[in-house]
Amino acid sequence: MKGYKNVVLAIGCISVMISASGCANKDVVKKDESLGGKEVTAKTVVAPASTKAASDLKNEEKKASPSILVQPAVSTQQPVKPAARQTAFEKVYFNFDSSDLSKPSRDTLSRNGEILLKENKDVKIRIEGNCDERGSAEYNLALGERRAKAAEKYLVTLGVQPDRLSIISYGKERPAVQGEDEAAWSKNRRDEFVIQK
Repeated sequence: MKGYKNVVLAIGCISVMISASGCANKDVVKKDESLGGKEVTAKTVVAPASTKAASDLKNEEKKASPSILVQPAVSTQQPVKPAARQTAFEKVYFNFDSSDLSKPSRDTLSRNGEILLKENKDVKIRIEGNCDERGSAEYNLALGERRAKAAEKYLVTLGVQPDRLSIISYGKERPAVQGEDEAAWSKNRRDEFVIQK
């Protein structure tokens, strides 16, 4: 009985060694087509099974690194995406029940105008007029329109072409901040600048 077990064990070991050595000298080739259509091959050579145990082979395969490494070229100047350009425009804030441009509002519009004239010469902007929650919907729509028109007129005097600008009023329908105090209301009386697609 003991001899029978040894024979079965020996046959099992021999078959494992034969199957491992049959695959061990083969090259593993992988293709990577994610690098702009260029084909890159990576070659991993595994030592014969006769010199290493099966567990060592598995560890070796995990640690093996490609013999050729190709890094895609990365441009240091990437195009500015619309979302990134959108954040460059500052909001303009207004006093209660007013569409007059204050000194800080004119300064903000000057910075926005400079961005339009120098950095984003091809973009079109929609100026969105907004109000706080006080007053009727109709009144606030009219006030939001006056605020958007005031900003549009000022940008045109700075040299921005009128065909690059459009206006809309949302009245009190799109508050930036929820609340029923001056801190919230002051953030809702604003013009926002949205890049058009």
